[in-house]
Amino acid sequence: MNLKKVIRLTGVVFLLGAFFSSGQNSNRVITTGVPFLMITPDARAAGMGDLGVATPADAYSQQWNPAKYAFISSEKALGFSYTPYLSKLVDDIFLGSITYYNRVNERSSWATSLKYFSLGDIQFNEFIGGSIVDQGLERPSELTLDVSYALKLSETFSMAVAGRYIRSDLKIATDADTSSANSVGVDVAGFFESEVFDLGANDAVFRGGINVSNIGPRLVYDIGGQKSFIPTNFKIGFGLDLLFDASNVLGIYTEFNKLLVPTPAAVYDDDFVLTGYNQPDIDFLKGIFTSFSDAPGGTSEELKEITAAIGLEYRFEDSFSIRTGYFNESKDKGARRYLTMGAGFDIKNLDIDISYLFSTSNVRNPLENTIRFSLTLDIGSYPVTAQEEVQD
Repeated sequence: MNLKKVIRLTGVVFLLGAFFSSGQNSNRVITTGVPFLMITPDARAAGMGDLGVATPADAYSQQWNPAKYAFISSEKALGFSYTPYLSKLVDDIFLGSITYYNRVNERSSWATSLKYFSLGDIQFNEFIGGSIVDQGLERPSELTLDVSYALKLSETFSMAVAGRYIRSDLKIATDADTSSANSVGVDVAGFFESEVFDLGANDAVFRGGINVSNIGPRLVYDIGGQKSFIPTNFKIGFGLDLLFDASNVLGIYTEFNKLLVPTPAAVYDDDFVLTGYNQPDIDFLKGIFTSFSDAPGGTSEELKEITAAIGLEYRFEDSFSIRTGYFNESKDKGARRYLTMGAGFDIKNLDIDISYLFSTSNVRNPLENTIRFSLTLDIGSYPVTAQEEVQD
């Protein structure tokens, strides 16, 4: 295999895992298969510190909380996003997504999305008889395809379920016997959006969201029958929109996340010498329930496994937005810490969003100094929202 490509592929796999698992105490950092599912695909959420479970509904709610689609204002839309990955090192590794939603009526909506993570072209060479023999190109990749349905259970609360097909094809050899790993996942989500209420001198809207995502069996890879948990995740968040007038809105949002995956347990040899840490070989349902109490360090370590984010979004006449946010993870559980900024522009039926990330951690971030793009094309009508009625 070409040394440059070997180094690149090894680096990609390492850094992708490191993005979610590096830290000073990396032996007990939770790792999963298909970690790209935890990468924020859309620039709007990325500009607010990678949060979205309790923000106003948009085309990319499928990633964060599909229950939000029941409150979305437009009838239907298409969303396209592109995120370069390791852009300082290579130019063909990226995460792309396409999302479509349809608001069936005033109480229900459905949506579907496709996410594709490409690790670029990998050239395989083999040293045979003193010569380097070309063994062809491979393009390792991972993808998900999902569909969701959201329903309003009251004027202020909705729930949703989503089903997801997951495929991981990280083939790093030309062995024809190797195949992709496949799994399925289910999301269960809820969303609350209040009616407009008085808050001091201003009107306001309060939101709350919860989502348990990627509930499903482990991926099984051919090599040694290796099994990897998919990133089952619990997120909860809250948001408050301050409506200063009909043109100016400030949104303040916060979100907390915890992976519902077992913490790696200590492994000892016959002489009771610590040799490393491995995740227990248990089924995914047991892994979900034990994930709340299996950390060797007890409650204090469990709390370190929770990440937090806060984000701000200022919107002017639904035509221009500026955003910022901050994401924090314990230094012992990954050490991801970064500041984000972003902006959005509404040009007739087209929304354009961009975001940028500044790492504040000693751990390098693969998305550091990377510009992310999202486009949303509205292709339906716009019913008047309760907020607009009050403002008028």
